[in-house]
Amino acid sequence: MQTRLLFRLRSFVQLLRQRCSLPPGDLLRDAVYRRLWSSILISSLGGQITMLALPLTAAVLLNASPTQMGLLTAMEIAPFVLFSLPSGVWLDRVRKLPVYVIGEASLAVAVATVPLAAWMGWLTMSWLYVVGFILGTVYTTAGSAAQIVLTQVVTRDRLVEAHAKNALASSGAEVAGPGLAGALIKLMGAPMALAVDAVLVLVSALILRGIKVHEELHRGSSADFWRDLKAGVQFVRRRALLVSLASAVGGWQLCNNAAQVVQILFATRSLGLSAQQVGLSYVALGAGTVLASIFGHRISRRFGPGPSLVLGIAASGLGWLLLSLMPANALGVAAFAFMLFAFGVGAVLIFINFLALRQAVTPAPMLGRMTSTMRWLILIPAGPGALLGGWLGEHVGLRAALAFAGTTALLLSLMAWRHPVIRQVRELPAPENVEEQLGAEAAPGLPPDMVPNK
Repeated sequence: MQTRLLFRLRSFVQLLRQRCSLPPGDLLRDAVYRRLWSSILISSLGGQITMLALPLTAAVLLNASPTQMGLLTAMEIAPFVLFSLPSGVWLDRVRKLPVYVIGEASLAVAVATVPLAAWMGWLTMSWLYVVGFILGTVYTTAGSAAQIVLTQVVTRDRLVEAHAKNALASSGAEVAGPGLAGALIKLMGAPMALAVDAVLVLVSALILRGIKVHEELHRGSSADFWRDLKAGVQFVRRRALLVSLASAVGGWQLCNNAAQVVQILFATRSLGLSAQQVGLSYVALGAGTVLASIFGHRISRRFGPGPSLVLGIAASGLGWLLLSLMPANALGVAAFAFMLFAFGVGAVLIFINFLALRQAVTPAPMLGRMTSTMRWLILIPAGPGALLGGWLGEHVGLRAALAFAGTTALLLSLMAWRHPVIRQVRELPAPENVEEQLGAEAAPGLPPDMVPNK
């Protein structure tokens, strides 16, 4: 009988190993990608703490108004508008991994100043504005570098899969992170909880230091900064797919930021949720991103990257609109959780396809400038969206800002679906030929033997 029991136990262990083992060819079997993925997971866990603790510090501890919340969000977005284009030219001339690592370390320092200022009695909204601006500046440079590092680790034909796995890492953090953030905020207070984020981001930077990537810099002998910058803008402007993607996702960013500046205020002031209850509600966001991360790649293969992106815009818009219509009772709390779930699903479907499409169509020498130009374009509407959401929340009502975001996003998804350039993209396009497509304007960013003849 003991032999039979031992045999069954061994069979169970073998079955468990088979179910939990990675299939052959899985990206996580690659040691370099696995380290990158682990860094993203840890950094995302810390980011979940900041996502809750920073606005809660403003809303609860500093009693910020909706307009001040909008300004805080706008301060985080402003660096994208100011620095995206020049940072793209710079990134095409330097190695991206060191920029990514230094950026993560800088985030840790910036976030750590908030609990320090609170402990010293110096914390004000002005301090948070400065921290927000620093965070946005780091995201502008290091965030673009991180996206390019992925293309150095993963082949282009697997970019959707890689972005889906990255989203799964972020999703895992979004499931565990809000509960952890809520507990930390209740135990330590919102400002002190940010110290935990600083430690996690620092660990992420240390993991990145061990990654080995091969990168060949494409630098010409007489590089000109302004010609390089113009080449990046022209590259995007001349491609209907990139322009269409920037318009659709930029419009979504306007709606997203209009809703985000009021949703914490709506939860705490209209629904009466505590900081810990808000954190628990955000678990729904993680559930949505996990679901979309698991099935997003399959959805993209089944329906195409373009239609999947449109579906993501519609899903998030539906969540915002429903929340604006629900009463301030248990039904409203359920609608708040559903809104976060729908946003998680929608955001993942949007960005795994948006990032993969724009990277697939771009030659390696233009990746830095394309990435920064696209980020610049989609975030130009984000600042006005945040300010508009704050103004609506303060002068019309918090529900008005949510209704505006939801209605506009649904209309945007309808317009994007009717636009054939997006709707007809059923698979990733092939990267363009450098010599034929970049043109003479891009020559300063290319080595002499790659400059096309006039």
